[in-house]
Amino acid sequence: MLSTDDKVERKIKQLKQGAIIFTEDFQDLGSPGAIKIALHRLTKKGLISDLARGIYAKPTYSKLLNKDVLPSLEEIAMAIAKRDKARILPTGVYAQNVLGLSTQVPLKLVYLTDGSPRKINIGNRTIQFKKTTAKNLSLKGEISKLVVQALKEIGKDNATELELEKIDRLLQKENKKNLKHDIALAPQWISEIISKSL
Repeated sequence: MLSTDDKVERKIKQLKQGAIIFTEDFQDLGSPGAIKIALHRLTKKGLISDLARGIYAKPTYSKLLNKDVLPSLEEIAMAIAKRDKARILPTGVYAQNVLGLSTQVPLKLVYLTDGSPRKINIGNRTIQFKKTTAKNLSLKGEISKLVVQALKEIGKDNATELELEKIDRLLQKENKKNLKHDIALAPQWISEIISKSL
């Protein structure tokens, strides 16, 4: 008969490198207390890394860096959203960074969500989920939904000629049907900017 420790270790060994693991992934293998202890031991062993409360990762070994690397904050946020069956949308400086409008790598990633609002500290960086309306999450275009959030951060009448040109170039790659859909949902001043790309 395998102990909870052995069962948890066996399951983790089957996961691919870079996998993000939640405590509840093992709830069928033993009591919450036993699973917590098993994960703690496997962290000490170096098999997994403790990212935040109840969140772990199986590191990926990088030959280039000659060390283990952990998943990015974006990957962690996506994994949390998938687990919670929630929709998320990057906002602010982070949306600008994803689009290449800003080279600033934010220490805090802020997402709008229809899931639970919360803040998760990972090292010196933070993932924050802010509760929002269904309308904000109804945007369909992969590029246009980020553009809407980036422009909200930049502010009305604050976008430079260079930023507007870059936004236009990005939106040219967007699915036109999605773009029309998102124009109807965006604030008026943002709709006017996005409409120029149709």
